[in-house]
Amino acid sequence: MASGTNYEMLVAKVLGALGGIKQFVKPGAKVVVKPNIGWDRNPAQGANTHPRVVMALVKQALDAGASKVMVFDRSCNDSRRCYTNSGIAEAVESIGDRRAACEFVDNRKFVPVKIEKGVLVTEWQFYKDALDADCYINVPVAKHHGLSRLTLGMKNVMGVIGGQRGEIHQSIGQRLADLNTVIRPNLTVIDATRILLRHGPVGGDLADVKVLDTLMASTDPVAADAYATTLFDLKPDAIESTRAAYKAGLGEMDLSKIRLLKV
Repeated sequence: MASGTNYEMLVAKVLGALGGIKQFVKPGAKVVVKPNIGWDRNPAQGANTHPRVVMALVKQALDAGASKVMVFDRSCNDSRRCYTNSGIAEAVESIGDRRAACEFVDNRKFVPVKIEKGVLVTEWQFYKDALDADCYINVPVAKHHGLSRLTLGMKNVMGVIGGQRGEIHQSIGQRLADLNTVIRPNLTVIDATRILLRHGPVGGDLADVKVLDTLMASTDPVAADAYATTLFDLKPDAIESTRAAYKAGLGEMDLSKIRLLKV
C-alpha cells in the first residue's frame, strides 16, 4: 500500500514493493492494462479508474520492454463519452508511444470459453485480447455498488466479457468467481486514490467521494479485494464474490495470513 499525491510515485512504490514491473512484464510481452472505464464520469467523481494511475502503469510496462500495451473496457455508458470524459484515452495517447493504445472494444473479438471450474457459469464469451495477453494487469477503482455492495478487482472482469451481462447479476458473487477462474490477472492494482462511498457504481456527486491517495497491489486477486474492503469499514469477507473466490481457491481472504507491506 502507498499513500501520496504523485500518481507516478504511487505506482512506482507499490510495484517496487513487489519487486518492480519487470517481475510481470518481460521484453516483447503483449500487455493488457484493464481499468474501469464503464461510466460517463470525470476523474473527480470516482466512478472510473484514475487516468494518471492508468498512464503510470502503461509507462511502466513500456519501460519494461512491452511490445504492445492495450487499454480497453466494455463500458456501460456510451464508449466514446466514457473514454473521453474519464480522461483515460487522452492519458494513454499523451504518452506518445505507438506501442500503447486505448482501444474501443470490438464485439467480433469475443470468443466462447468453457469454464471448467464454473459452478453457476460453465461457458461465457471472453475478449480475445484479454485471454491472449502475456501479462494481464487488472486496475479497478474501489467503489460502492448498489447490487454487489462494492466493486473491486473481481467485478472488473465484467469489462472483458460479452453476452448479456445482466445475467451475471443473479447470484453475482458466485458468478463473478466463476468468471475469474478464466481471467487470472498477473497483477491487481486497486485504485483507491479516491473511493466512491455511496450511489455506486455510477456516482456523480462529489460529496460521495472520499480522497485517500492510496493504491494497493497484489499478485493475489482475492487478497487485494479483501484488503480493499476494509477501506469501507467492512470486514475482508463482507463481499460475496470475495468469499466465493476464496472457496474456489483463487486466493486468500484472511488478512492474518497475508504479508502486508505498507510504503
